[in-house]
Amino acid sequence: MNPRTMSRGRRIGWSIALVYLVGLIGFAVAFGIKGHKNETFKVIDSFHLESWFHIAGPLDFNKGVLYLLIATVITLGVMLFVAGHMRMRPGRLQVAVEMGYNLMSQVTRENMDEGRTKKWFPFVFTLFVFILVSNLIGYIPLPVDSQNTFRLFGTNIPSFQIYAAVTNVAVPLVLALGVFVAYNVEGVRAHGLFGYLKSLIPAGVGGPMLILIVPLEMLSNFILRPLSLTIRLWANLLAGHLLIDFMAGNLAVLLGLQLLGWLTLPIGVVIFLFEAVLIAGLQAFIFAILTAIYLGGATSASH
Repeated sequence: MNPRTMSRGRRIGWSIALVYLVGLIGFAVAFGIKGHKNETFKVIDSFHLESWFHIAGPLDFNKGVLYLLIATVITLGVMLFVAGHMRMRPGRLQVAVEMGYNLMSQVTRENMDEGRTKKWFPFVFTLFVFILVSNLIGYIPLPVDSQNTFRLFGTNIPSFQIYAAVTNVAVPLVLALGVFVAYNVEGVRAHGLFGYLKSLIPAGVGGPMLILIVPLEMLSNFILRPLSLTIRLWANLLAGHLLIDFMAGNLAVLLGLQLLGWLTLPIGVVIFLFEAVLIAGLQAFIFAILTAIYLGGATSASH
């Protein structure tokens, strides 16, 4: 196969494969192919929140708070920038924001009447953008792992790590509780307290079936919905980050086998791309669309 006649993509592919093969041989020669179990290393340690400094009362500043602040600043910055620089021929950032805007506008209109769409669209859109930004920055390595440091110019610097604020269950729980309060308050406003509770029962259900259906509907509305919103967002991002860390080196550290880290690295890259490209946006979309569905359902005549 003549390299001169190969396409650029093929040359890059063969170059990566060659580097990978040379790396495997190099790791095998340098460190051997036998490992030992690392009893002190815990995979979940990198997700623990170590307090950096105290703020006030029970409040501490840690990497979770830092990521929330970063997500908030980026969300506000992007929205304000695009709003203040609208163009007839939009740039890529404006196009991306307009696509998200149109998507959330459609989702909200499909689940609510016109009046409530105008009222609740900003809430649904803000949730979508904030969760999306928070998820995406969770795949950018930043020096936030203060439990593991390296020295640079005589100073201990936290190690680089990928971390998402929503991998701490408290963050998606607070977001879910906000949605929970919103749709229940809106339902009570639309129907009154007893009318709202009555509207939770599916139309046509009566008699002895109420003994079974009423507890199930109450459980679904007041317990399972906020739990499902919380667990879906939290578990998907946490599992994705754990898989990436595992394939990108944690498995090698756990088994004390350096060669394994290089061997599983391509799998880690594939999972990273899958999570960053698909899962980050998908989970933001699911959270937002369920919010719109719950708000719309709470104000309809019956579920």
